[in-house]
Order: sequence, then structure tokens, then C-alpha cells
Amino acid sequence: MAQLPLELILTRQLASYLATPMFLVGPAGELLFYNEAAEAVLGYRFDEVVELPLAAWVQAFPLFSATSGQPLAIEEVPLARALQERSPVHGSIVYQRPDGERVAVDVTAIPLIGQGGKTLGAAAIFWVDVPEKQPA
Repeated sequence: MAQLPLELILTRQLASYLATPMFLVGPAGELLFYNEAAEAVLGYRFDEVVELPLAAWVQAFPLFSATSGQPLAIEEVPLARALQERSPVHGSIVYQRPDGERVAVDVTAIPLIGQGGKTLGAAAIFWVDVPEKQPA
């Protein structure tokens, strides 16, 4: 793996200290990190998943429309939209945990824009109104 830009290293460090679930992707949408709080929501420890390309992590973490219940296309995933649009995205989605339980998730994704306007990646902070379960 290539060395990450300092901004992503610092964002990962910040996420690791937060009790709020946070998910971090690189400029192509590749999964770089999610914190312990996100592990409890997602149902997987980060070291079980490690880095995945966008299409792989979208498949590994099934996301659905909160209104229709239909699976989200990659371009509808808040982190992918934040990267594509270079703008914050907020919305409600549904996540299907590994045990099959579906949980409502409020998510805010923001693009991470570095010096000179370079897109470095995106971060998502999310909230789930159900008791968190420990990863398997």
C-alpha cells in the first residue's frame, strides 16, 4: 500500500479516538479505515475486513434505501456521492448486519479536499438508534 497523505493519516487518527462511528475512504472510494464504534454497528472488526475497493465494500456492507427498501446502487451510497459531487451528503439509509438484522442509519459523508483542491477521500459519520452489538 502506498503511503497515505498526512490529512488521511490524521483523519484516521481522529476517528480512532471517537466514540461516534466513522468510516474513511480514499480518493477512489476504497475503504481505508473504520473505527471501533463503527465495528459495533457494522458487525465486523476492521482487521477482519481491511482495505477493500469501493465495489467490494459496498457488496460486503449491504445498504438499502430507507424509503423503498431497495439495494442502493454504488452511485447512491453517501460516501460515493460525496466523492463524486465533492460536496457533503446527508441522508437516511438501511444497513443489513451480518446476522440479517436491518438497522436504520443516519449518515453524513463529507469529501476530504486537500491543498490545491485535490480530492483525498471522504469520511462518513453515522448514527444508529438501536443498541450496538459487538462484532462477531
